[in-house]
Amino acid sequence: MPISSESKKPRGLGPFDFGGGSGVITGAASGIGRAIAMNLAGRGNDLALVDRDRSGLDAVRAELTRQYPDSVISTHVVDLAQPTDFDDLATAVAAVHPRVSLLINNAGVALNGTVDEISMADLDWVLAINLRAPIAMTKSFLPHLQRESGSYIVNVSSLYGLVAPAGQSAYAASKFGIRGFTLALQSELIPRGIGVSVVHPGGIATNIARNSRTGSLLDPEEAQRRRAGFARFLTMPPERAAAQIVDAVAHRRERVIITRTAVLVDVISRLMPVNHRHYLARQLSKPR
Repeated sequence: MPISSESKKPRGLGPFDFGGGSGVITGAASGIGRAIAMNLAGRGNDLALVDRDRSGLDAVRAELTRQYPDSVISTHVVDLAQPTDFDDLATAVAAVHPRVSLLINNAGVALNGTVDEISMADLDWVLAINLRAPIAMTKSFLPHLQRESGSYIVNVSSLYGLVAPAGQSAYAASKFGIRGFTLALQSELIPRGIGVSVVHPGGIATNIARNSRTGSLLDPEEAQRRRAGFARFLTMPPERAAAQIVDAVAHRRERVIITRTAVLVDVISRLMPVNHRHYLARQLSKPR
């Protein structure tokens, strides 16, 4: 079984032109975002790296500059949880990168907890980063993307943008939301020559488990147990996930599902649109 599932590229659009402009990546200080930056720089892309982690951004920029001294790499410290339209960020990026042709909304956070275990503040936090920020980033950068022929947008959803197991009520809401937004973008923008992909990663070995939150109404001991249980599913190196995402951009594939588990769960959820939740419950309860 393949480790990813990808739709065919839309008709009428050629392969993406790496090196023909600059890419903007959120969540670029670590994990999949960092790996995407390394991959794109190797293909000749100049890059604008966005994250709230200044030291992490500085480290990625230093490594990219060392490996690709001719590349133009800028860093932008931004907290995507803040309720802003990001127009100032787009202006700052355009001042360094006048030809923005690729936007990758990769940044995301995890929140574990049933609906009665999370607070509204917890919900606002995960929705702000996972859903509102990609929408706002897209709106702010769209005028720049429209100036470049064949430009591209990637929105990273999740396996939990395909299925929604117990304990993921808020996180799944955010990831189903970005999936729906991306499907609408595909209908709106692909006919105008702007490619759009939605990515559904399974368990990728990033800092998302370590940095995840649990419902603030949980006691600390149970919260720690939940984080540890979440972390055991994260096995694929981020470099492999990044390579599949960049390859999807190259071939303009609209839908990307990463890891064997995610592919299997997607198939099962479509074959059993209601009863798949019983399968998920059994799988998530298995010791590892």
